[in-house]
Amino acid sequence: MWSIVACLFYVVVYAESLQYANVTYEPAARQLFDFKRDHPVPVGLWTKNSGDPTEIRDTITINSDQFNNQLLLDTMLTFDGERIPERVVHAKGTGAFGYFEVTHDVSKYTYADVFNGIGKKTPLVVRLSSALQNAGGSDFARELRGMSIKFYTREGNLDILCLQTPVYLYRDPMFFLNLVHAFKRNPQTGLFDVTSVWDLTTQRPAIAHNFFWTLADYGIPNGYRRMDAFPIHTYEISNKHGERHYVRFNFRTEQGFSAITSAQAAVMQGQDPDFFNRDLYNAIEQGNFPAWKLEMDVLTPHDIQTVDYDPFDVTRLWKNGTFFTVQIGRLVLNKNVENQFRDVEQGAFNPGALVPGIPGPPDFLFRGRRMFYRDTQNYRLGRNHNKIFVNMPLYAKTYVRDGTPPTRLNMKNAPNYWPNSFNGPIPYVDEKRPRQKLQVLESNAIDLEPLSNFYNHILEDEGHRQRFINNVVLSLVPVTPPVVQRVLKFLHLIDKDLGKRVTVGLEVALAQAAAEQAAAQATPPPSVPIRNVPTADAPPKHPVSKDVYKIRIL
Repeated sequence: MWSIVACLFYVVVYAESLQYANVTYEPAARQLFDFKRDHPVPVGLWTKNSGDPTEIRDTITINSDQFNNQLLLDTMLTFDGERIPERVVHAKGTGAFGYFEVTHDVSKYTYADVFNGIGKKTPLVVRLSSALQNAGGSDFARELRGMSIKFYTREGNLDILCLQTPVYLYRDPMFFLNLVHAFKRNPQTGLFDVTSVWDLTTQRPAIAHNFFWTLADYGIPNGYRRMDAFPIHTYEISNKHGERHYVRFNFRTEQGFSAITSAQAAVMQGQDPDFFNRDLYNAIEQGNFPAWKLEMDVLTPHDIQTVDYDPFDVTRLWKNGTFFTVQIGRLVLNKNVENQFRDVEQGAFNPGALVPGIPGPPDFLFRGRRMFYRDTQNYRLGRNHNKIFVNMPLYAKTYVRDGTPPTRLNMKNAPNYWPNSFNGPIPYVDEKRPRQKLQVLESNAIDLEPLSNFYNHILEDEGHRQRFINNVVLSLVPVTPPVVQRVLKFLHLIDKDLGKRVTVGLEVALAQAAAEQAAAQATPPPSVPIRNVPTADAPPKHPVSKDVYKIRIL
């Protein structure tokens, strides 16, 4: 019956379709057109939230009894709650599905199923994001980018959270709140404030190494596809004999690393502030699937006792010549998400989601992160966020029950306590699990060697070094004088040449800024054209019409 009613109100409008051979629309621009091409007829009957069909007269609510219109109530009362809390960091992002393929035998180092068996493919989802921007922010800010990966392995979900820089900003998890507050918006002005950034950096110099990377070319990659990604921590992994190794994973882009200068970013931002998201979507739709090679830098238990640096310090690089590199496989993104909210916004990534063969990092920062990430997902998505479709593992049987939906099957009628004698889920014995546990004691000492090494060696040529200095100078122009003086002293301690060149560059930049301000004050403001807007003045007189209009009140 309802199909008959639907046909009565369904009107097909035939319009002439013109195709222009010289016009090519990018996939992101033609998404709706592609949907109609894939669905030549309506996808079904419009229903209310409870499933009953929508009658066409209920779609217009003026001159009607609105309180008895269930469609209006369903629509607006749901719309008011569409948004969930925005992520505190990494709010703006996008995502895609893909797979990981093992290309090399690494059974010597780990028995993790996901990394063993050449040719094995594991499905995954990836979220790519900018760290400090709000959900509607620009893709071209000079800041950190994230690449969070969820591997749907046969042994549970493995989450690896990466940045586009190989070093992190701090070691003490207690410091995270202060870092985010200083780097995000000022509580009064609502603006990003570089004075607070440099003030905190000079108070806690461990931040500076990562900050240097973002001020260099690595700070604005040419889209997500052309950036490398690093999980930051030193992971402990183990093989089937219980032998341990300590590794840093690296995802190297196969598209070739490419950066955008500050001048280029300023132009591109005005043209397309969502360039990173659009570039990834279009590439996948066009079949240019982005890929990254996964490799790991390896230290043995003997190595970590003999190197002259802390290999678990997330704020520094490992020294060249002290480790060896092993190839593992390829990560490929080959499918765009169908719904950003369902598959990206509701994605929950937790560095504590590990699998057998990868016990995880032993440092204190990781211990804090595995707690805090779980808590933020509980706040944003609810305590059953692992039962949201995109976060669900391939297999899960647990004694965790009930709570805020979704609860899925909620383990049906199985026993809800352990131990029990009624055949509920049982644990297993992992005989390959290492029997020893490494305890790492960390230092609070300030080491400027990584910063000096970055300036003199990581910046590979004079052109890159000058762009880095220009970005440092540009960031210091609006900073208040007391903080600037501390910054200049700090830079001189790192490298005298760096301190001298930044000092000279800042003097020139401040003089130029003062001249521009003086010129702006001396220039009269531009004239503003008069606009015809509604006012309290009487309307202009028009010729009187003899036509008489009558209003009939019913």
